[in-house]
Amino acid sequence: MFSAERGCWFVRKVICWRAAASIVWAVLLLPPVTAVFVFLSRFSLLHPIHWISECLSLLTSANAMLSFILLCGVVVVVGFFNLEYYTVIPSIACSKIALLGQLLHPRQFFHSLVHCALGVIVAWCCAITIGPRYWTLSSLCTSDDGSPQMCLNEYHFVLLLSGAFIGYSHSLLGVIHNMNYVSFHPVQQYKYLRFKGALPSVVKYSATRAFYAIRNYLVVYFFLGYIPRSWICNTLNLQLNSSLYPVDTIGGLLDLSLLYHLWISGTFLLLTWYITVLLFRIFLTEVYSFPVQSLFVENTHQCLPKVLTAKHSMVLKFLALQDLALLSQHSLSQRLEVFSLSQPGGHPHNWNAISGECLSLLADLTHRLVAHHDTVATNGRAKTQSTGCDKRSSSSDGSEHLLTPRPSVLLRTPALGLSHPFLGGLQSPVTAPFTPDFDSPFSSPAVRRLAGPASPANAAELLSPWSNTLQSPHVMRRGPKLWSASTESQSNCSLVSSPASLPSPAPAVCKPSLLAQFLHNRKEQVKRFLSKRVLIMYLFNKLPEASSQALFADSQSHIWALEGLSHLVAASFSEDQFGVVQTTLPSILSSMLLLQEAVDRHFKLPHASSKAVRWHCSMGDSSYKTLRFALRATLKTSIYRISSTFREHLNSVKLSAEHRKRLQHFLDYKE
Repeated sequence: MFSAERGCWFVRKVICWRAAASIVWAVLLLPPVTAVFVFLSRFSLLHPIHWISECLSLLTSANAMLSFILLCGVVVVVGFFNLEYYTVIPSIACSKIALLGQLLHPRQFFHSLVHCALGVIVAWCCAITIGPRYWTLSSLCTSDDGSPQMCLNEYHFVLLLSGAFIGYSHSLLGVIHNMNYVSFHPVQQYKYLRFKGALPSVVKYSATRAFYAIRNYLVVYFFLGYIPRSWICNTLNLQLNSSLYPVDTIGGLLDLSLLYHLWISGTFLLLTWYITVLLFRIFLTEVYSFPVQSLFVENTHQCLPKVLTAKHSMVLKFLALQDLALLSQHSLSQRLEVFSLSQPGGHPHNWNAISGECLSLLADLTHRLVAHHDTVATNGRAKTQSTGCDKRSSSSDGSEHLLTPRPSVLLRTPALGLSHPFLGGLQSPVTAPFTPDFDSPFSSPAVRRLAGPASPANAAELLSPWSNTLQSPHVMRRGPKLWSASTESQSNCSLVSSPASLPSPAPAVCKPSLLAQFLHNRKEQVKRFLSKRVLIMYLFNKLPEASSQALFADSQSHIWALEGLSHLVAASFSEDQFGVVQTTLPSILSSMLLLQEAVDRHFKLPHASSKAVRWHCSMGDSSYKTLRFALRATLKTSIYRISSTFREHLNSVKLSAEHRKRLQHFLDYKE
């Protein structure tokens, strides 16, 4: 889970204990939930006294004890899978084929298989507590000639299969709805209050989801139920009871008692699993307080500046950023530690580490948005791709062209890249679906001409993140694209550009080998063949809304970075005794203004919705779909917080003319 050895302290001391605590509480809540299920499954309105006494005797029987032990084992396994499969950054499929690939992944197949088996175990526990009708798989019956024989108890068999079906569908829906995504609650509450507030919606969702799952299961069993029934009869040498209607007939499906027991068993199964998931989310996202600095050297790796800059797990980074956002608002003593100077030396190491990591996060998001905007503005083919390595020659007047940066190169954002961070088309793994492809058969000659040498531009235009962006409203409609561009053509060549006027060198071309050219031609033929198939295009077409959501999938970290930076900068106006914050104030303002420009341009794209859509409540957390709107609001609030605190003092801050003009809008409250 962690890449560094020192990150294991967080697993041992925090994550494992929180996961174990959530499992223990889920086991402790199992007896009352089981008791409610027993009372509802044996409900009898006409005989209330007999109903209550029968349920009480059943809860104290040996069968109930065995069922409880098995259910505890199921809850422990589900809690273990929650710990293994959770993520704080959702995995958003940007196309149908990407979602299909997630569903067919071997890791997901193992997850579905285990949950299918767990569903059978829970269904068996329900069967032995509901009543004699569902106790055993076989029962004694009479044949047509009156002789006794062993027949299949189809009610018990149907109940077991329903558990397997619900377990499998639960695993698949977990991938589709990002059930393993753990979001951090924006409002800090005690664990008990969070659980109490979410429990009614969990019960409602469990009952609703069980209803739809049983409906789908009965439809499947109506058409294909004879296959597993015949197999189990032949395997165990059982006969069918001719005196009862088979369940895969209209008469068998009209059995209201069977339908009720299937639904209540499915609700009980999903409720126990969803409670385990809910408790795991509550415990995992509980606030963890990191010390800003420590007196002992062996504990420095647990301090907030070290945790923020170290490359550990994402949940550790998220908890550190959450703690930063909270201490910047509510803890005066910790803010003073952030503004303090090291002894000896007098260097602001704490502030430099914290502000540097926050600015790096903001610059990384800005790079992603700029690269995505360039790709969308040019129909996804902003730069050319070639099989060989070539160098552009200079123009006829002797001035050398600046080489066009290739956006398919995946680079790591530097810690502080505010001076000129947008000279290259940088991308992160989140924007991989938007990588342009010029070798695609769908690219037009007009678009390919865009990949030629760029004309000379002034320095201010080169430093702008939108210098290579196509702003024409007559952009051609983007066609479907099957594959992203590959970076293998750049592995053996280095592009070096110089703005100075030098004699144009002779164009050197690295000709590909015959084998490489043959493979390239075969690839083009396959792409042209597949591009004419409607089903292939349906699977490979990008989902614009999902693509926009994928860009902001990790924006919760940027929201906390903005909140922490803005609150610390605002507090430094009266609390920073050494002026350590003022040295980086120009970089902070420039980074925020650049990010706001990138965010504003993203929301002006045709596929980016401008309003947040309300999503129905479910266990699959969909809060990531509105992260971009929360980021936009937090970004504007952060700039307003800084501008309203410093006011006229910002005139002495060194900023570019464009940024100063944009900042003046905040000072005049016109944004």
